[in-house]
Amino acid sequence: MILGILCFAAIVQGQIWDPPAISVSPNHNDAAKSRAKRRQLLMDGRLLFKARFNTLDGAGRPSATGDSKPTFRTVENNSGFLRTSGPDANSCAACHNQPAIGGSGDFVANVFVGAQFKDPPTKSITTDITNERNTITMFGSGAIDMLAREMTRDLIMQRDAGLSKAKATNRPYPIPLKTKGISFGAIIVKPDGSYDTSRLEGVDPDLVVKPFGVKGIAISLREFTINALNHHHGIQAVERFGWEQTGQHDFDSDGVDVEFTVGQVSALVLFQASLPAAGRSPSFISKHRAEITRGRQLFETVGCSNCHVPFLKLSTSHFSEPNPYNRPGNVNPQDVEHPITLPLPIRPYGGLTRSADGGVLVWAFTDLKRHRICDEADPFFCNEHIRQDNVPTDQFITTKLWDLATSSPYGHRGDCTTVSEAIIHHSAEGVSSRNSFLALNETDKRNLIRFLLSLGTAHHND
Repeated sequence: MILGILCFAAIVQGQIWDPPAISVSPNHNDAAKSRAKRRQLLMDGRLLFKARFNTLDGAGRPSATGDSKPTFRTVENNSGFLRTSGPDANSCAACHNQPAIGGSGDFVANVFVGAQFKDPPTKSITTDITNERNTITMFGSGAIDMLAREMTRDLIMQRDAGLSKAKATNRPYPIPLKTKGISFGAIIVKPDGSYDTSRLEGVDPDLVVKPFGVKGIAISLREFTINALNHHHGIQAVERFGWEQTGQHDFDSDGVDVEFTVGQVSALVLFQASLPAAGRSPSFISKHRAEITRGRQLFETVGCSNCHVPFLKLSTSHFSEPNPYNRPGNVNPQDVEHPITLPLPIRPYGGLTRSADGGVLVWAFTDLKRHRICDEADPFFCNEHIRQDNVPTDQFITTKLWDLATSSPYGHRGDCTTVSEAIIHHSAEGVSSRNSFLALNETDKRNLIRFLLSLGTAHHND
């Protein structure tokens, strides 16, 4: 094993004459102090998103798995690039590119979640080993990150207020949990500080809304990004895989000690947060106004909006990094001198609009809550057999619809080529809306689909 590591390091250091792909070294604290350096940070983030990482950058992880937690692999089991368990991509933009850099991906860009934990790595894509997922868009993700923070804050404050009442009365106290009009069920807080979470809905017992990933398992853009860097590229962020966290200088034994710094992660996160949300094209709406107007009414009537809530209100108009709810292994606000803030990308006809009180309306058509969407009656979306972060296999976070016009294929696996197919396969909590849709006459079915396909017709990419 030691000989294998030394040979690999020798190749890295002595037999490659190309330059590394990473050419920028942004500093988080410097960028927080200067508007010009924040602009440069965004430019650096775009370069990092497009960079085709190579061996000199630390691409590959010969003695580490793709697990989000630093986990060793026997170096003899390193097979280099492997589509099933990674590393499986050269750049972020290789998969996130539809309709532009930062967007979603075609079916061919699907990834396999769970297989990257294996040692030796698996070469199978059977559902008892891995969950196949289609690439999601990062457009509008800054606003989604901020929405989840505000919702988490509200839920935790409600829980803590209930705890105070339970202690004061020395009896259990039921707490309905609701934020931004979305109900997450209820908990019962007890005088001893414990909680009964059996009536909780669509969120983990920690009450942290996790908006990223189709299961809703990543708290922040930063956590999502660090996970992806390791899984898909074998690029390991110092804040999670470095000496202070692992006691190892080169955790994955690829000959590169420092692969991705705090500043580089911040740049990559800020670039994604700056991507404007898709909106609706005035010319498209004008051309199909009658059908779209009718479809919008039907969207409410059949109950689609019960989960695909058209907009959620955000009290701030800025994104800030890092997220205060980040877990260990991801930089927190106390780890940096100052957070970096930037205005959310509000654009004409975009998915973000200003509210009267200075906040932002986020037209994402989601409630950021997990729901059961499949069952024995229609098991199409129940194709996953491995729990991810203990989320039940039949639960998925409500899909954002604001970019439907440009984000096909549909469904978490990307195996629905049309919006109609995705609707037809809604079951469990979605069965009532599905049945109401199917009961419409043919013209109204087309009108509702026309409305849905108006979402994302105006797509901005600066």
